[in-house]
Amino acid sequence: MIVLKVNNEIFYDDALVLVKMFYPRHEVLMYGKENKSGEEEEFTIEPWIPETEGKEKKQYHEEFKSRLYEDLVKKTGQNLPWGYLTGVRPSKIAYQMLDEGAEDSEILDEFVKKHKASTDKANLALNVAKHERKLLTAKDYSSGYSLYIGIPFCPTTCLYCSFTSYSILGYKNQVDDYLTALIKEMRATYEIMKGQRLDTIYFGGGTPTTLESAQLDRLLTALEETFARDGLEGIELTVEAGRPDSITREKLEVLRKHQVQRISINPQTMNQKTLDLIGRHHTVEQIKESFYTARELGFENINMDIILGLPDEGFKEVTKTLDDIRQMAPESLTMHSLAIKRAAGLNIWRDRFKNLSLENDDATVKLCEKTAADLGLEPYYMYRQKNMTGNFENVGYAKPGFECMYNILIMEEIQTIVALGAGAATKRVWNNGRIERATNVKDVKMYLAETDEMIRRKQELFQM
Repeated sequence: MIVLKVNNEIFYDDALVLVKMFYPRHEVLMYGKENKSGEEEEFTIEPWIPETEGKEKKQYHEEFKSRLYEDLVKKTGQNLPWGYLTGVRPSKIAYQMLDEGAEDSEILDEFVKKHKASTDKANLALNVAKHERKLLTAKDYSSGYSLYIGIPFCPTTCLYCSFTSYSILGYKNQVDDYLTALIKEMRATYEIMKGQRLDTIYFGGGTPTTLESAQLDRLLTALEETFARDGLEGIELTVEAGRPDSITREKLEVLRKHQVQRISINPQTMNQKTLDLIGRHHTVEQIKESFYTARELGFENINMDIILGLPDEGFKEVTKTLDDIRQMAPESLTMHSLAIKRAAGLNIWRDRFKNLSLENDDATVKLCEKTAADLGLEPYYMYRQKNMTGNFENVGYAKPGFECMYNILIMEEIQTIVALGAGAATKRVWNNGRIERATNVKDVKMYLAETDEMIRRKQELFQM
């Protein structure tokens, strides 16, 4: 356990995040807090505190992080790919500088010289920002909105996952009631947003294809009946098919019938030993079968997700995964670096898994980049999370013309996202950049009981 002694509370969060980046598998305790973990103290870190008087908030926070980063590099002998950047959207820095007319060299210096990021990561942020900018200037997205529809059910909860999801087996008798509430919220949302242009629709979760085919049909029919009054022509429609153990030919046929253009079939890994370990109850063959069935039925825009840094996976295992994906040749590939959240099983049962290696390095990241390039895929959006193995990033790669605009819009926060379902969070974005939120309750039973309240929150938000 590391004790972190910070003599000014305004720097607590900065210090905690940065120290965890260097020591991801250590318990970090703020000085003066009760040690409830039972772990013995290894050492104490006491960061230098800058003067704050007469300085802007951004300036003294950057001074603090820069100095602490340098001290941790000396202590560990380790440089981090993104330097001391801790934000979710590093490409946003490049995007804003491009908007201000900055040259490429100035943007690269901002990352490398100021934030101490590697040249590779600076170039990645710049390339992603340019790609996003090209797509976002083709249409005035700020005048429209997107719709997120959440299905919070999964076959099982993966070992690394902390998203709000519920076992489909445990909630099977409530799914129809959930859809009734969701459709009610959907219809009310149409009335709230009437007259505004709908650009993208994204079904996420959870795993939307945990629904039975008849339930999927019911939900998509309601969507069409509700929003087709303004026409669904030209609206991007994505469904996360997600886990292969939730995909059947019949469900894929339902998605095709309702003109779903883009689906995700997410293996995370193509190594059976790892799939078994992380609690994904399907086989490598099921992944391939789901993919080729979707192709047979006419799906021409398929995304696949993988995770780098899974337990006991190294270069050999990642190579196997990427070789298999190269054979399938999806239109987009999303590379995630494992991020272990506090509520994930890997963290909760840390002692049980302490002998597992959780490694991600530059070699595996570069291998993924090369595979994407070999498939003709280009990086088009990216984001980072806390506690990522190797302190890397999540990157979406796609063939030109097959990018998911919803992913870009939610990352860049330039368009209102209206979110439906348990645990969903609506973000209203004003033209001046102001953002206000209306959140739905996470618990499914509470959502069923308080659907009218979820609708009222949206009505209030859009009357502002």
